[in-house]
Amino acid sequence: MLLCIANVLTTEELDRLTSQLASAAFQDGKATAGWHARLVKHNQQLDSADPIASETKEIVMAALQRNQLFQMAVRPKQIRPPLFSRYEPGMSYGNHVDNALMGTPLMRSDISMTLFLSRVDDYAGGELILETPQGEEAIKLEAGSMVVYPSSTLHRVDPVIKGVRLVAVTWIQSLVRDAYDREILFDLDTARQAIFNQQGKTPEFDLISKAHANLLRKWAEL
Repeated sequence: MLLCIANVLTTEELDRLTSQLASAAFQDGKATAGWHARLVKHNQQLDSADPIASETKEIVMAALQRNQLFQMAVRPKQIRPPLFSRYEPGMSYGNHVDNALMGTPLMRSDISMTLFLSRVDDYAGGELILETPQGEEAIKLEAGSMVVYPSSTLHRVDPVIKGVRLVAVTWIQSLVRDAYDREILFDLDTARQAIFNQQGKTPEFDLISKAHANLLRKWAEL
């Protein structure tokens, strides 16, 4: 499931992140790419040794933890520490698929996330291009918004033409491994919350809640 979520960061969080990253130390993004992705990765990433790295990661992680829509759609079991990527004019990231296994100890990447930090009017180009069964889909969101999509998706970042594209990216292992199962749970959760908001705790709400809980019980990997 591909899902765009607006207003993940508050105005204050976004301003703090962009202010800190403006003077931070960035390094060649190839340092965190797999052997084949390294051939097409042309960007910069925040140096993990930079003093602001810990605080910037904490801001993003806190935003993900409190975002109800993200939690419903992704069902996170483990979230990788976010990476902050910077694209100047001419930089891009060619077609690639994210590594299936990441980190120490290893985690499986089920869902990929891009959180946009630059305002859309501040740069040209730099669209995230996802190859879907319906064709290519270009994603370029307002600052503070994010997109989540299956890590199995072939994708790229088109060249930046002018300005600077700044994003945070990370990967999630879900409690529910199968993407179709996660979508069913998301739809059921969305429907039951709509019923509750409109009608309160009705017999229909209880029945959908029962189905949702039992499917989650069946599919969750703890």
